[in-house]
Amino acid sequence: MKKKWAKMFMASALLAGVLAGCSGAPKSSGSDSKTIKVGVNLELSGGVASYGESLENGVDIAVDEINKAGGVKGKKLELIKVDNKSEAAEATNGIIKLTSQDKVTAIIGAATSGNTVAQAQIANDTKTILLTPSGTSPNVTVGDDGKLNEFVFRTSYIDPFQGIVAANFAVDKLNLKKAAIFADSASDYAKGLASAFKATFEKDGGKVVAEEAYVAKDTDFRATLTRIKSKNPEFIFIPGYYEEVGLIVKQARELGITVPLMGADGWDSPKLVELAGADALNNTFITNHYTSEDPDKTIQKFVTTYKEKFNGESPNAFNALGYDTVYLLADAIERAGSTDSVKIKDALEQTKDLSLITGKITIDKDHNPIKSATVLEYKDGKQVFNAKVNP
Repeated sequence: MKKKWAKMFMASALLAGVLAGCSGAPKSSGSDSKTIKVGVNLELSGGVASYGESLENGVDIAVDEINKAGGVKGKKLELIKVDNKSEAAEATNGIIKLTSQDKVTAIIGAATSGNTVAQAQIANDTKTILLTPSGTSPNVTVGDDGKLNEFVFRTSYIDPFQGIVAANFAVDKLNLKKAAIFADSASDYAKGLASAFKATFEKDGGKVVAEEAYVAKDTDFRATLTRIKSKNPEFIFIPGYYEEVGLIVKQARELGITVPLMGADGWDSPKLVELAGADALNNTFITNHYTSEDPDKTIQKFVTTYKEKFNGESPNAFNALGYDTVYLLADAIERAGSTDSVKIKDALEQTKDLSLITGKITIDKDHNPIKSATVLEYKDGKQVFNAKVNP
């Protein structure tokens, strides 16, 4: 069945014939005789709406492709969307609605780690598959108590991997030995990245000369940046989300900080360039899940499809992760031969070498994908491929 879905992904012309012969018993909860209900719990408004909107676009394209090809197990995917407004409480309200009222088979979302963690307990209690496209904190799939969240999976790699990649890049590629860290103290995402970066950077022989923090919604970072500048770092690692990072980058350059700045996938939003300015972003880098510049034929097919639908706009990593998450779920349902959530969970756990836009993935024992990472550089406001790092 895995090969069948690989062909589906590589050549949409084969999809209808491949899936038309599949059939399965209908499931009373989460589906009817014609559809499989999939919840979408994303940040469609609020502070990180750019992420949610980007994921939504990718999800919509994938569902449209799959449904036009005959669906999954002969059933169309039916999306039921809720807006969590970039708030954990609203994410919780969303999953309650989707599980108790809409009786969905699975839920895609949220975009951020915190808003996904807010849903995890209910997903486990109701035995509902919860797939986050971009929640990268380790405690999304393995709680702070060390217990596996049995029904929670992710399409993105985890924060420690991004932090490790960033540290190795600074030492091995940029040949730098003195770094500062400027992280969002209220974000599990940022704290996880900062911790992994520091441990790896120091292990590689580097020295962290300054560690500073900010809080989400802050707008003036000049005093803290001045303190960082006084320590003469050669590199500044800034794990965080685009809303604050854009202002940090802009103000850092205004203060005469010219050293390389680096972050992770939280930077990846068109809004970043608007906030920071294209010139300020020169000599900055991010770890990310893919690049639209990759010449791979499957990736370029996705890029072309996306551009046709969204007025020539190139798809970012969140678009790709939303797209991939639908295909990851569809592949698991196909192999499970059922919409029963326990069987889908087992199929997800057995995912091996599934080729997706953001890489070939295998799900590990902690429900995390083993996959490669891409390092991108900003040049005149555009993301340019710099390096690829394998796990």
